[in-house]
Formats: sequence, structure tokens, C-alpha cells
Amino acid sequence: MTEEDSAADSAPDSEGAGKPSRWRRATAAARRAVSLPFNGLDYLYRTGQTYQHFTLPILNGAIGDQLAARHDRRAIQMSFRQHNADVPVARLQLGRERQKTVVFLHGLMGDEQIWQAGAPNAPRYGPLLQREAGVRCLYVRYNSGLHISHNGQLFNELLTDLVTTYPELISELVLIGHSMGGLVIRSAGYYGTREPKQPAPWIARLRSVFLLGVPNEGSFLEQNSHLTSVVLRKIDIAPTRLLSKAMDQRSSGIKDLRHAFLVDEDWQNPHADDLFPPRTTVPPLPGVHYHVLVGSLLKTASSALDHYFGDGLVGGGSAIGRIFGNPALPADNQVATKVFPKLNHGTLLSNPEVYQYLQEHIKQ
Repeated sequence: MTEEDSAADSAPDSEGAGKPSRWRRATAAARRAVSLPFNGLDYLYRTGQTYQHFTLPILNGAIGDQLAARHDRRAIQMSFRQHNADVPVARLQLGRERQKTVVFLHGLMGDEQIWQAGAPNAPRYGPLLQREAGVRCLYVRYNSGLHISHNGQLFNELLTDLVTTYPELISELVLIGHSMGGLVIRSAGYYGTREPKQPAPWIARLRSVFLLGVPNEGSFLEQNSHLTSVVLRKIDIAPTRLLSKAMDQRSSGIKDLRHAFLVDEDWQNPHADDLFPPRTTVPPLPGVHYHVLVGSLLKTASSALDHYFGDGLVGGGSAIGRIFGNPALPADNQVATKVFPKLNHGTLLSNPEVYQYLQEHIKQ
């Protein structure tokens, strides 16, 4: 290349003084084009790292039972969580003050972050209650793909460990569960009182249970999924058999939501897949105040539509439940039910009215 050619390349072109030459613009565009896939991959990686606390619980909710069965490192172990890490009970940072202690349980494919972080204008119940109600808040993460009864037994053991390790620091115990988390709480209560003469030590300290959008009579979505799988299997041709088999790979936790199975004997029963399978009755624990908080997509919650669809994921009739809605409950059972109109399943977790209800009743 001659000096004249070099000067021509470096000089401003005819499009205007001070602008880069066509050659330089073309070169820069080529570099951007070449780097685009790598930048995209980098963006996806950074996004995945940022939202990893979503992806792992979702994976566990979908196939967590399979992960646990093969001892996969991605299988979540039930544990208290502090500072975004699992913390053994003996290493929990509880301070030195004797306090009422609130334990939060997330739902299917969720994690402890739903109680603590979110949009700036959305109240997050854990930090607010700790600051405004003067309580200690603890958060549990668990593998929501396991059987509900399995998680119920693990939660019973975890609460027993908590109370026996810190008998002087926990005055009263309050449990708050969203969706599947509420079923795990009920299952833990069943296993904690299975030996009436020697109940688990946390039972004596339990004062209140708050059930937020809990499918106490089962999930219509899982019931429809099961029915679809059965119909496809009955058609019995290769494509429908394949699709039915793929649908049946959903986790044990999801399948338990069909009829809200809370004890081992229910899902182990040979009739568990029947349209109306036998189910063990798990009543409210005596002396414990239950608060059944129900969301509704509608302005009024007295229609058949609300009874079935409710908050969009849990039907209103299922959330209230036959047991909690039974007017003939024994006198020592305390159940309060409140419906929040125009709230969906997710907004039950970040609503000022729901928070106000929690604060008022936890402070009592």
C-alpha cells in the first residue's frame, strides 16, 4: 500500500469531516457482528447466575424427587436459610433475646426469597414483621418435588431440633405457609402429634398457623393434568402413550397436590390414582389458631366460578377446605377465614392488606 492509499484510508471521507471512513465503519460493524453471539452467551450466563435462586427451586419442584433418588448435588436439602446459604440449626444467628419466632415456608418451585425480596412498592412480610411486630423471622428452603408427607416429616424434625437447641430463646412459634408450604405445615403437625402421649416439643410452643392460598382439598390444575394423562393412556396409540409417559414424569410433590395427600399412607394406597381416592383426615391441631387466607380473582367470592378457580391456581373451595370450613369443629379448634378479593395466587405474597392482617394477628 502506498502512502497515498494509506492517507486516503485514514482521511475523512466525502460524507463529512470528522466522520470515520467507510472502511473503519465496516470493520467496527464486523467486530460487533462477530462478538454478538459471545455477548449473548455472556448475558445469558450472567442472567442465570443472577436468578439462580429461581432456577434451582424450579428444577427441584419439577423433578426434585428424581434428583434426590440419585443423590444429585442439585437436590435441595431442607434447611433454615440465612444470608443466602443453608445454615445448620446449631449455627443459626438468633441473638440473645427471648422472642416469638415466625417460620416461613414457600410453595411449589419457590424459595425463601419470596418472603424477603421483591419490587420496592411491594411489602415483603418477613423483614416488615421483624421490624414492626417485634418478632424473629426464620426462613426454610425445601425440595418441593418430594412427597408432601416426606417434607412434613423433615419439617417436624427441623422444628424439633430448633426448639430443643434454643429452648430459652423461643417463647412462641408461628408458622406461615404459602400454597404447598401450608400443606407441609399441616403434614408436620400430623407427624408431630402421631404419638399423642409424647408429641414433638415444638407443638407445645405453636400458637398460630397462617395458610396463604393453600390447596387444602387439592389443586384443580393437577387434577386436570392427571385426567389428561389417563385419557391419553386410554387412547393407547404410540404418540399418546409417549405424551402420557412424559406427563407422568412430573414430581411426587406435584402429584400429591392432586388431592392434598399429607401422609405416606395416602400416596402409597393402591387406589391413590382413583378419581376419589381415600385420604387421611388431618384436622387442625387443638389449641392452635389457624388463619386461612384466601385469594380471589373476582370482586366477590361467593360464586361457583370462584369456588373452582379462586386465585387462579387454587380454587376458593379448596383453599377454605372442608375441615377448616366445618362449623362443627370442636370448641378447642380456632379457625379464622378471610377472603381477599381481586388477588391472585402470587400477589397473596406481597399485598398491604394481607400484611396488615398478618401483623395484627401475630402481635396479639
